[in-house]
This record gives sequence, structure tokens and C-alpha cells, in this order.
Amino acid sequence: MTQSHVDSYSPPVSLQDKGQSPYLLLFIILVLAAVATWIIPAGVYDYETRDGIKFAVKGSLHAVAQSGVYPLEIFTAIAKGMVKQASIIFLILFTGGVLAVIEKTGAIATALNSLSHSTKLSDKWLVLIFAAIFGLLGTTGVVVNAVVAFVPIGLLIARSMGLPPILGASLVYLTCAAGFNVAILNPATTGLTQHLAQLPLFSGMLLRGITCLLFIITAAAYLIWSIRRSRQQGSVRPTLEASGNEVLNVTGRHKWVLAITVLALILFIAGTIQFHWGTNEMSAMFILLTIIVGLIGRLSGSEIANTFLAGCSKLVKGAFIVGMAAAISLVLQQGNVLDPIVGSLSDLLEPVPIHAATLGMFISAALIHFGISSGSGESALLIPIFSPLGDNLGLTRQVMVQAVLLGEGIVNCMNPTSGVLMAVLATAGVPYGKWLRFVAPVIAIWFVICVIMLLIGVAINWGPF
Repeated sequence: MTQSHVDSYSPPVSLQDKGQSPYLLLFIILVLAAVATWIIPAGVYDYETRDGIKFAVKGSLHAVAQSGVYPLEIFTAIAKGMVKQASIIFLILFTGGVLAVIEKTGAIATALNSLSHSTKLSDKWLVLIFAAIFGLLGTTGVVVNAVVAFVPIGLLIARSMGLPPILGASLVYLTCAAGFNVAILNPATTGLTQHLAQLPLFSGMLLRGITCLLFIITAAAYLIWSIRRSRQQGSVRPTLEASGNEVLNVTGRHKWVLAITVLALILFIAGTIQFHWGTNEMSAMFILLTIIVGLIGRLSGSEIANTFLAGCSKLVKGAFIVGMAAAISLVLQQGNVLDPIVGSLSDLLEPVPIHAATLGMFISAALIHFGISSGSGESALLIPIFSPLGDNLGLTRQVMVQAVLLGEGIVNCMNPTSGVLMAVLATAGVPYGKWLRFVAPVIAIWFVICVIMLLIGVAINWGPF
């Protein structure tokens, strides 16, 4: 497998377009929201500001004049939603740009190809190394939808190790999902969701980091056990000569590209902690990282610019869906029916213990994710409702945010409406039913970890608020 094969790979069009478009679903919800502004009695909460953050005052919901949203205002709300979420939309676009430039240098694919052909690594250590690499790439958002492009490398590894394709696909996709599903430093999921909840960017990193580590360890342990079982059933690791695959050499430039990328992430973590950096600073860092990595990779100025823009274009759908979902919130707010909806939910959940309410949010987010496969779109839809609801129930916003993120994450590896998952399975030639049976034990363990983590968050009043 040469580098050009990896870079040029893209999912079949039929797989990318399979299923209902999340835009269509969100537009239907937007129209229903506008209709609701004429039906639901209007009302608003009184709000108080503490440390620059708005909180709904419990029990202050009162009626106001009905202000239904007219049809034309539905479409202006979409534009307003895009403007309102501009900073996070550009951050998502710039994420795609910098990743495209890093991939263009060949550093990631070449390093993985070299590892896959190592004769010095046992099955166990190869799994642990790939789990560490893809877990990190997933949790930082470096590789998300682009994970499909690395599945051929996973299949190459499986072939070179004498293992079935499902293990090759899992070695890349399952370990990446383990990191992505918790997302310590992913601007498009954790960053966006915390931004919507008015939390400091990437706050609460310790407990989230522990959860992510447990997710990755679970995936790695399961893969090691699966490979061991495959060996017991007669699979044998062929020699390098027998595999017949080309080995790509990792150059000094590749090492520098990877080192600079890791250093940039470390610097940003330090900046968020020390200087409270946010989305604008992260966007600026991505642009700077693009230029540095491109120059190290010996790309011309035009190549850097064109590759960056091409990478941005791949995430336009995911970025704009944030604005589309924000339009729903704006319509409900304009019609003064968002607060009454929150009030009704609060009255419904008030008799329920706060632990049960937290798990209810978690399960609700998981179920909704089957319909809205975009995590950013779902967060933009749910957070404006869940934030004041959590405030009324005495639930910290950090716990509420994590309930939504984990609900979305737990579904990713089994969601039949996910174009990424379907493309991975098609590339590996693995039927969906077989994949579901294979991955079910991992998802069950992840579910238990999620429940324990959320209950701990409630118990320690996980904040900062």
C-alpha cells in the first residue's frame, strides 16, 4: 500500500449519501419549532448573571405575550444561526484544513505503514501502539471522518499479521472511536458543546481524561483478546516477504511534522489552562500550524493554501450543521417557548433523583443520535434546552455537557445512520450484523464506564459550574 493510495481514498458516493440528510431532519425540526411558537403558551424565566454566565432563576417562569414566528423568519433564522456560531464554524473548517496539510506531508500514513511491517513487535505491542496513536488522534479530533482513509492501512496490517479483515478495521476505527467518543481536545464536539453551555474551553479535563483512557484500554484489551482467540483458531502471522506489501520509510521531515503537531497540542493545552484560550486562539494556532507543517513537508505556498482550503471544504457540511441547529434554538427563543419547554421538563423531572435525571439526559442523547448522526448538530440542538434544565435540577453544566457527549459517543460504533461507520464496513467488506455482534461487548463495557463516570460527576459536583 503506497502513500498515494491512502491519500486518494474517499468513501463511495453511495455510502456518503446513504440515509436521511441531517440537514433535512433539522429543517423539519426547525419548521415544527416555528409552528410550536403559535401553539405553546409563551413564557420566559428571569435570569441572573454570575461570573459572566447567565443562569435561569428557578421558579421564575412567567407568561408573556405570544410572538409566533412567521414563515420568512424561519429562513432568516438560519442565517442568524450561522452568524451566531461563526467562531466555532470557522474552527471546525480550519480543523479540516490543517489536517489535510498534515496528511499531504505523508507523515501519519507513512509512520503507520512502517509500524505495520515491523517484525520486532508482538501482536500485543502492535495493538497497544495503534490504540495509543489512534486514541490520541481521535480524542483530539485530528482524525474523525478521515479515519476511513486509514482503514486500508488497518486491512494491510491484518493481512500482514494473518488476521481477518474485521480485526484490521477495528485496529484503526475502534481505537479511534474510543478516543473520539470522549474527546478531550476535540473542538468540534467537546469544544462546541462547552462553548454552547458557556463553560471554559476544555475545562474538566482530568475526569474526562480518565474516562477516555478507560475507553481506549477497553478497546485495546478487547482487540488483544480477539487476536489471541484468532491465533488459537489457527491464524498464523506470515513473513514480510510473503505479505508482498511495500514498506514506506519514515523520513526526518515526517518526524518533524509529527513532533511539531504534538507540540502545538501541548502548547494549546497549556494556553487554555494558563491564559484561558478559546476558539479564536485555537483557530489561529491551526493556521500557524498549517504554515509550519507545510513548509517542513516541502510544500509550496500554493500547495499549502490549496490543500488547506480543500480540507476546509470537506468539513463544510459538518460546520454548517452547527448553524442550522442553532437556528432551531433561535426560533424557540424568538417565540418565547424555549423556557416553557424547559419548565415542563423540569416539572416532569423534579421528583426524579438527580442521578436518574443525569442518566436520562445521557440515554436521551444516545437515542437522538440515531436520528441526528452529527454530534455537533445534536449538541447545538440539545444544549440550549439541557443547560437551563440542568440549572433548574441543580445539575452542573459540566455534568450535563458530558452526559450529552457520552450519549452521542456511545452510539457512534453501532449507528447504522453513520456514513463513516458504513464506509468503514464497506471498505473492510464486513457485514453490519457481524460488526454489531463483534463490537457489542466493547459498547456494553463503555456504557458501564459512562454511567459510573456521570454518577461520579454528580457526586463531586463536577464543575467549574
